[in-house]
Amino acid sequence: MSRTSRRAAVFGCIAAAVALTGCSSVTPGKAGSGGDLVLRVQGMPPATDKPALALFKKQVADFEKANPGIKVKGSTTVFDPLTFSAKLSGGNVEDVIKVPLTEPQRLIQQKQVLPITGQLQAWDHFKEFNPQVLKPVSDEAGEVYGVPQNPYAQGLVYNRDLFEKAGLDPDKPPATWEEVRAAAERISEKTGKAGFVHESKDNQGGWQLTMLSYAFGGDLETRQGDTYTATLTGDATKKALTLLKDMRWKDDSLGRNQLNNQNDVVKQFAAGQVGMFMGSPGTYRLAKMQFGMEDIDAFGVGPLPQSGGDATLTGGDIYMVPKSADSKHAAAAVKWLTFAYAQPQYSTESAAQQAKALAADPKSAVGVPTLPVFDAERQKQIDAAIAPYANVKAEHFKPYTDGLAKLELKAEPPYQAQQLYTALDSVVQAVLTKRDADVDALLASAEKDVNAKLAAGQK
Repeated sequence: MSRTSRRAAVFGCIAAAVALTGCSSVTPGKAGSGGDLVLRVQGMPPATDKPALALFKKQVADFEKANPGIKVKGSTTVFDPLTFSAKLSGGNVEDVIKVPLTEPQRLIQQKQVLPITGQLQAWDHFKEFNPQVLKPVSDEAGEVYGVPQNPYAQGLVYNRDLFEKAGLDPDKPPATWEEVRAAAERISEKTGKAGFVHESKDNQGGWQLTMLSYAFGGDLETRQGDTYTATLTGDATKKALTLLKDMRWKDDSLGRNQLNNQNDVVKQFAAGQVGMFMGSPGTYRLAKMQFGMEDIDAFGVGPLPQSGGDATLTGGDIYMVPKSADSKHAAAAVKWLTFAYAQPQYSTESAAQQAKALAADPKSAVGVPTLPVFDAERQKQIDAAIAPYANVKAEHFKPYTDGLAKLELKAEPPYQAQQLYTALDSVVQAVLTKRDADVDALLASAEKDVNAKLAAGQK
């Protein structure tokens, strides 16, 4: 997303579930037994997500019917920052790969993915794409290398029931980080639950510190020409980290367990043990479907609170074609990307059909806000098509959809973000587990370490 973009979140298409299992290896693309081209695609939901998996299988059947001679083989492989680069360099990946928004610019710069602009432009509705969702998957010349799915912007997820028990207004979540701090302390005192929880492991501590730094007006990476440099020691990041330290050691409002990833936090939240955490509206789905949140109506979400930055982090899943795909598989891959991801996010009929199918399962979540993939007029039509099948309380998302329009949307650090997050995980963990942690020294050491790795990668 552009740093000058100010977009409101609206009710978008149905989010595909995050796959939880993966394959250790793949075999090169080849023809099927009948001479069909076998197209291997990431993005297949796990067996535990029956509604989404059923939709995926129907998509495959419909695609194969519309494209005789192509057989789609779905994969539940998920992005692993520790192994992804080696697999990609060795050609040991599928013909369609799914990566987080941290990766496209690096992959484009290193020429590890193929441009798909020409084939996408042949699609009737290419010009209606929201240009801001294509910018992170495009090079400076405007060549497009991927198709986004369900882009999102981070906000503040909170438990409405715990707000009420603490004497807070559940319809007015905190707007500043000082207000978050006060609310967290109050929730902790009045309910005995963690007022606020910050993720700290599996690269998610660094990821969340990045969004917190954005809210304070910071940037964690800069670019001069073709060179990227980590800038972790800015005042905004120091203030953000000091806030966490004070909430942990002065207020004692962050709970007992300080080593958490997203699943840990959402699981605790679903059990009513967490008052607030940074997350997108999409975590509603995790809380309900994966962790069985019994009182799902307690789920509330507002825009990311601010302390001078007036910005939040945006992200999403990106589907791309690796350079290891030969010309036939690459052409088939773009057909799949258009059919499976672009068209359903554009078509009111497809959106309504998917919403209706998912709504038939009581465990599903239909109508959770996302960012628009296409222009505002088309998004209104999508919203209207989904509305009859929505099974979430729209008013509980209203603070988020109303407030997000006022914030700048900033993408994750564009180069080797996972390296940055890995280093910052250790910083966050130190601050949350050591009372005497030196914020300045920790950030300076992490900055030096990250820049050495970035420099090596840019030689």
